[in-house]
Amino acid sequence: MKFSTLNETKLHNSLKNLYCTIYEGYTEVEKDGYVYDIITKNGNAVEIQTKNLSRLMPKILRTIDYGHNIKLVHPVIITNRIHLIDEQGNTISNRKSPKRGSIYDILKELTGLYEVLLNKHFSLEIVEIEITEERLKTSHPVQSKNNRRRHKRNWDRLNKQLDKIINTRRFNKKEDYLHLLPEGLNNEFCAKDLEKLLKADKNLPSSAARNAHLLIWLFVRMGIIYETCIKRRTHYYKIKE
Repeated sequence: MKFSTLNETKLHNSLKNLYCTIYEGYTEVEKDGYVYDIITKNGNAVEIQTKNLSRLMPKILRTIDYGHNIKLVHPVIITNRIHLIDEQGNTISNRKSPKRGSIYDILKELTGLYEVLLNKHFSLEIVEIEITEERLKTSHPVQSKNNRRRHKRNWDRLNKQLDKIINTRRFNKKEDYLHLLPEGLNNEFCAKDLEKLLKADKNLPSSAARNAHLLIWLFVRMGIIYETCIKRRTHYYKIKE
């Protein structure tokens, strides 16, 4: 079985070239029936995945079964500049999107990987970035290429371009994931406590607080926290020692 990186975006290619340089590796290497984005000089695998992380699960499990280390690099878009052009390539507008991202955007993506997140052969690297999204103005409303739009729009997405790396966060062990819990959280807490603290953090967008239940769901399945009791239909949790 082979995995290839067809239809890669500028964003994917930029990150792949960057990490290939960092680890002095080789790109598009076939090994054990898969094609990896990068194989480092030490023989470890690095995969760059911008979305749908769960699709890599068979590849990750096979790599671990062979006793190899695999690092998954996933970018989180913190700020996005939208560059709209016409069919001749002329700029119509170039504006900053009001929508902001945060590290908590990774939680939905991680739900399909929770079984390997604490495996000694697996590591996760989150790259917080600024990008420019290139859009083409269309003469009539169109559906997206992946058919995910609820309503057709008068533009089509062309590409995503990496502008700046803001921060990099590495997750290898339980303590790394615990940093996602906000400061001030009680020893015993519920989802509403978590949501309140995330909402109060002025450095985070409002979307971060909406991931409180998802964070608890993930941490329970990873064995990081456990349920202590239910009070008035509210579930409470503690960090597992």
